[in-house]
Amino acid sequence: MKIALMMENSQAGKNAMVAAELESVAGGIGHDVFNLGMTDENDHHLTYIHLGIMASILINSKAVDFVVTGCGTGQGALMSLNLHPGVVCGYCLEPSDAFLFNQINNGNALALAFAKGFGWAGELNIRYIFEKAFTGERGNGYPLERAEPQQRNAAILNEVKAAVVKDNFIDSLRAIDQELVKTAVGSERFQQCLFDHCQDPDIADYVRSLLD
Repeated sequence: MKIALMMENSQAGKNAMVAAELESVAGGIGHDVFNLGMTDENDHHLTYIHLGIMASILINSKAVDFVVTGCGTGQGALMSLNLHPGVVCGYCLEPSDAFLFNQINNGNALALAFAKGFGWAGELNIRYIFEKAFTGERGNGYPLERAEPQQRNAAILNEVKAAVVKDNFIDSLRAIDQELVKTAVGSERFQQCLFDHCQDPDIADYVRSLLD
């Protein structure tokens, strides 16, 4: 699995710690981790609005399989990512949230709170969240006897979202303020992750057109 980590400006100071925990857990079991920043307050400036655009491009182009993100409360990142087609983002404050999202909803992104409730031993909570998010099988349901209706409803929700978003994905990106999109795709780390692993040449060409 290819996993992208992306963080906005207010929590950039925690990026090194979060990236280290994600690499230790997910990288340690064979997943590829891409830290797209912000790595510090002087890095390419991102808000939670940009995070949604970035996640949608990477997920829909199949450049990555999963996105880890967040903001101070996690709520802004959650709403931003779930606006976009193809992105199914859960909200995670503790390890049990990650486990239940993994088993019941089986989405492709997690939004974490990097300020709210983040105190002493916060890095341990992050580590245990990643352990529950990225180890073991996914989509088995919980409790197990509820697996079948949970899997059915998760699939129906994805179908409803796809039906609501009828436009071509690139057309939906073009409908957004292009300055927002340009900023979202503006970092070298994002571009390297996308162009090295993108499986949709039309999306790659669109992003390149913004950079010319």
